[in-house]
Amino acid sequence: MSMRDLQQIKQAYKIVGNCDDLNRALDVALKVAPTDLSVLIVGESGVGKEILPRIIHDNSPRRHEKYFAINCGAIPEGTIDSELFGHEKGAYTGAIGESEGYFGTANKGTIFLDEVGELPLPTQARLLRVLETGEYIRVGGTQIRRTDVRIVAATNINFRKAISEGRFREDLYYRLLQASIQMPALRDRGQDIILLFRHFALEIAEKHRFPKITLTDEAKSLMLRYKWPGNIRQLKNITEQMSVLSENREIDAQTLRRFIPEDPESTELAPIAPSGSHTYENERELLYKILYELKGNVSDLRRDMNSLRKQLDEARQLGGAAAFGGMAAYPADTTAVSTLGKDVPTQENKVEEADAEEIREPESLNLSDLSRQMLEKALERNGGNRKKAAQELGISDRTLYRRLRQYGLDNK
Repeated sequence: MSMRDLQQIKQAYKIVGNCDDLNRALDVALKVAPTDLSVLIVGESGVGKEILPRIIHDNSPRRHEKYFAINCGAIPEGTIDSELFGHEKGAYTGAIGESEGYFGTANKGTIFLDEVGELPLPTQARLLRVLETGEYIRVGGTQIRRTDVRIVAATNINFRKAISEGRFREDLYYRLLQASIQMPALRDRGQDIILLFRHFALEIAEKHRFPKITLTDEAKSLMLRYKWPGNIRQLKNITEQMSVLSENREIDAQTLRRFIPEDPESTELAPIAPSGSHTYENERELLYKILYELKGNVSDLRRDMNSLRKQLDEARQLGGAAAFGGMAAYPADTTAVSTLGKDVPTQENKVEEADAEEIREPESLNLSDLSRQMLEKALERNGGNRKKAAQELGISDRTLYRRLRQYGLDNK
C-alpha cells in the first residue's frame, strides 16, 4: 500500500502516528479485508485495537451488511450464549420470546469479538463450531441454524499461558489465527507519543474552549521515557487532566511529573546498582526465602505421609475397609480389601512404598542450615520481634514458633 493510501486511511479514521509498527498493522488489515479470513488482533489494553475491525469491515465485500462490536468481558457468563447465539421462548427464566442473537442478526456481516479471551469454555466450543461449519443451535433449542458471519477477534491476554492453564481452547486459538495483527504499545511508538499529545490537547481545547496546552523540551523527553502502561487511553486522560487543572498553558517536566504516576515496581529479581557494582545480597535473600518455604513444604508432605500411613495401619487392625466408614459395602472394592497383606500392588502398598522412599533433602543445599540462617536474619532485622519476622518470611506465627523450637532459638 502506498503512503498516500495509508494517509487517507488515517485521515478517514482519525488515526494519529507514523511509526513503522502502526503502519504495518494498518497495511495487514487492508490486505486481509477483501478475504473471509478470521483475524486475531493482539495488543495491550488501550492501544486502539478496536479501530482495525472497523477498517477491515469497511474495506471488505461485507461493507454494506451489519457490523457488531461485542465486548465479551462485559457480558455475564450466564447470558453470553443467549446474547451470541439467541434463545428459544422459555429457554430460561425471563425468556418470554425468541431471540436471534448476534450471529443470527449479523448474517452476511461482520462480528468483532473484543476480549475474546474472556469467553467461558462452553461458549468457546460453540464459537469453534460456528467458525468451522457456520452452524449453531439457540439456547434451549434443537434446530440447527446456519449463519455466514466473518469473525474479527481481539485480546490482550497471553494466549499461550491461557491455553496451558486450560482457560482457552487451543483449537479455537488456531482457528482464529488465520490472520494475525499486532498493535504496538504506545511506549514503542517513539515520536507518535508527542503527536498524540498534540492531537488530544487540541481536541480538548476546542471542546472546552480554552487555550491549548504545550510541552517544554524537558517535558517531551519525560513523556518519551515514560512506560505508559495504560497506553493511548492513559495519555488522553493525562492530557485532559493537565488541560483542565494546570494554570500554565506550557507544561514543564515538574508539572508533568505531578500528573504521571510513578512507574510500578520492577519485576526483576535483582536490579543492577546504578554505579555498575553488582551485589548478590538480594539474590541471596531471595534464595534463602525460597529454600525456607521449600523446607516447610517438604516437612508438611512428610507429616501428611506419616498421617496417611497411620490411618492405613489402623484400617488393617480394624479389618480393612470397615475402618473407612463402610467402604466394604461396595462389591467393586471387595477384591482390593481381600488382598491386603498379599504381594499385590494395592493402593495401600503403593502409599507405603512411596512413604518408604522418603524425600531426601539434597546435602549440597543444606536446607536446615539455610532455614536457620534465614530465620536468624529475619529476627535480627526486626529487632527480635517475632510477629514482624513471621510476616517478612510469609509464614504464620505458629509456624515461626515451631521453627524456633526446632532450631533451639525459642529462648533467644
